Amino acid sequence: MILFPAIDLKDGECVRLKLGEMSEATVYNQDPAAQAKAFEEQGFEWLHVVDLNGAFAGTSVNGAAVEAILKATQNPVQLGGGIRSLQQIEAWLEKGLARVILGTVAVSDPALVRDACKKFPGKIAVGIDARGGKVAVEGWAETSDLTAVELAKRFEGAGVAAIIYTDIDRDGVLTGINWEATIALADAVSIPVIASGGLASMADIERMTQPDAAKLEGAISGRALYDGRIDPKEALAMLRKARI
Repeated sequence: MILFPAIDLKDGECVRLKLGEMSEATVYNQDPAAQAKAFEEQGFEWLHVVDLNGAFAGTSVNGAAVEAILKATQNPVQLGGGIRSLQQIEAWLEKGLARVILGTVAVSDPALVRDACKKFPGKIAVGIDARGGKVAVEGWAETSDLTAVELAKRFEGAGVAAIIYTDIDRDGVLTGINWEATIALADAVSIPVIASGGLASMADIERMTQPDAAKLEGAISGRALYDGRIDPKEALAMLRKARI
């Protein structure tokens, strides 16, 4: 069970959004690379990075900040936001990314996801962001008719390393992860699922250690870490103990 600290990039800064709204951004660190290093020093084993501008633009926008993060930390990094071609995927993996997250293209071009999984085994994750149970795309600006489970099932057997499932209605508002929907998704597919959106307190960390959550690969935490609602040392110790 991995706790992934999140660095969301907007205009080169480390921010958190509220309900996915770019106008509702709180800046937590103007130096994302320093934040990445701090997370590593706190004992985290992975880093989750999102290029928010890129998600809207459809191409990488905060590339310089991501490259600085990769230089600053030894931890594996997964990146999403605006990556929509095999060329972009290959370029990022060559720069040292451990995993590329594909979101919008998973809906618009599922064949690209399958091709990427074949070409870069173990390196491709699918980001499924849902609002009211329906998948949202284009930086959450548009909602499709697909449900999260329907989209996830399209990639069974394709070699997807993980599905990152975000409940947009809970993102950045500290109301707790939607465990029911997240675990239901994990039950529906064999692909490992990472919970995202709303992780609020040590109670959510405790929830991660319960038997029905054991099938999850982990969960992503953003605002709760930055606001001090989650103590990194205590949270990581709790999850380590649950692994034994």
